[in-house]
Amino acid sequence: MSEPLSDAALDQLFRAARTYNGYTDKPVPEDRLHAIWDLMKFGPTSANCLPARIVWCASDEAKAKLAALAMPANAEKILQAPVTAIIGMDVEFYEHLPELFPHADAKSWFAGNAALAEATAFRNSSLQGAYFILAARALGLDTGPMSGFDNAAVDQAFFADTPNVKSNFISTLGYGDPATIFERSPRPGFERFNRIA
Repeated sequence: MSEPLSDAALDQLFRAARTYNGYTDKPVPEDRLHAIWDLMKFGPTSANCLPARIVWCASDEAKAKLAALAMPANAEKILQAPVTAIIGMDVEFYEHLPELFPHADAKSWFAGNAALAEATAFRNSSLQGAYFILAARALGLDTGPMSGFDNAAVDQAFFADTPNVKSNFISTLGYGDPATIFERSPRPGFERFNRIA
């Protein structure tokens, strides 16, 4: 049985953590990208399907290519950030289920049912995107998740060799510059958006 995390840890992951619009000049080494994956991969997904496929845009060339496919305000953030991750989803994730979920014939649940496979890929890659954010925060990094880009163009530019992979969302990554954040938006209390049945 696990013990609750300290207040300091909860602050780092949630209460004091923010979405950043800009970053310091401190680089993000490649081993930090591996470390993020090595944490986020343990987050639960349906039948351990792990549909997320990530392209880490760290080179100037990759960032420029991605920025050209985003709305102008987001393009600036992409160009300035040390890294921007494209969180993609493999809609044929089920091909890996015999390895990833050997307890049952889970591949048969999705093969031949494109609508179910795509809904499952979207839901679970979104979950993995949230794990990405928390893993980055746990490792002392900051993120700036966003939409505001041309999904089809990004798929063509970054996933052309894997047509079964589609982009979900993108997120900048680095060491956040506090001068680039807004005052925190409201976070309503339990009673407003919850009920216990």
